[in-house]
Amino acid sequence: MNRLQDKVVIITGAANGIGLQAAKTFAGEGAQVVIADFDEEKGEQREQELLAEGLTCTFVQVNVADRGSVDAMVDSVLSGYGKVDILINNAGITRDGMLSKLAPEHFQQVIDVNLTGVFHCTQAVLPAMTAQGKGKIVNTSSVTGTYGNIGQTNYAAAKAGIIGMTKTWAKELARKGINVNAVAPGFTETGMVADVPDKVIDKMKAQVPMGRLGRPEDIANAYLFLSSNEADYVNGHVLHVDGGIMM
Repeated sequence: MNRLQDKVVIITGAANGIGLQAAKTFAGEGAQVVIADFDEEKGEQREQELLAEGLTCTFVQVNVADRGSVDAMVDSVLSGYGKVDILINNAGITRDGMLSKLAPEHFQQVIDVNLTGVFHCTQAVLPAMTAQGKGKIVNTSSVTGTYGNIGQTNYAAAKAGIIGMTKTWAKELARKGINVNAVAPGFTETGMVADVPDKVIDKMKAQVPMGRLGRPEDIANAYLFLSSNEADYVNGHVLHVDGGIMM
């Protein structure tokens, strides 16, 4: 029996990187996956790719920073599937810059997507999960949210905020049958690091006891565990998937 058989899963930011790998992993475990992403062209392309592999998925365009767009996305999922079992708040952007040069609009853009977007999506699925009496919510934080990182004031603030929201919601929603946890990836091989010079990548690897960057499947597997019945008694936890970089 697949671990997520017939579960309806919304994964934000699922057209690329970790989110795309999560969509494949979850669909492979029997889930009905909603690829929720801002990039309509890429999202539709991913939907066709996964369907061609025999996986069950649907693409829904969404701007997580816009509440109306989020509500429309959730309404679409509920009308199509009748429920939402799992929400993976994976969508995120970067607008890096040293504090002295960080544009206020770049600070706000990252907060709007990476933090406020998580609030919007979670609040939007809450009525459906509460009515079911069961649900799993996984939020994507980062080691940057715990330890900070030079040039990432906005990203660190958002990812630290996610940890605070995760623990608050875990306390509020547990009695409703809803588990809320977070995953904190370390340096991971995605589009976000694709343009980083090799010299910098080598330095990043040198900081990791395991000697390599994370792979999208490493993070997707953590999402999978926290979304499965195996994690029914895990609540309010921040799972670091970072190769031991922050020990």
